[in-house]
Amino acid sequence: MTREEIKELVQLFAEANISKIKIKEQDGFEIALERDMCCDVPAPVACPPAPQPINVNVVNEAQPSSNAKSNKPTLNSPMVGTFYQAPSPGATPFVKVGSTVKKGDTIAIIEAMKIMNEIEAEFDCRITEVLVADGQPVEFNTALFVVEKL
Repeated sequence: MTREEIKELVQLFAEANISKIKIKEQDGFEIALERDMCCDVPAPVACPPAPQPINVNVVNEAQPSSNAKSNKPTLNSPMVGTFYQAPSPGATPFVKVGSTVKKGDTIAIIEAMKIMNEIEAEFDCRITEVLVADGQPVEFNTALFVVEKL
């Protein structure tokens, strides 16, 4: 067997789903290949890049939500998902009671279908009450914050 034939045999063995092969030729040449199939580690699979957050404007509901405790305006969820007050666990919340925000400032994140969507204020306001707990599921148009327009 030539060196090239041996290389080809080793490559075919690596690609095949067999654990052992032994070849004997008439001239006395002998080769045996063996591998432990139970411990083979599959080739790592490349993971796609993490999706980037999508900026979403929060719509001010014309009528106060049933969650709101007053007639003050609210900032509401534009989608169904999980509400997060901070960009990551243990990080400082985007806003808290007393925070003043400008139109376009990020006020929270809503995770929907494994995508983190940054929620932005639609108008300048001051946060007077946080209505949703961190990690709580929200529905479309759920009041997230009671605000005072500036």
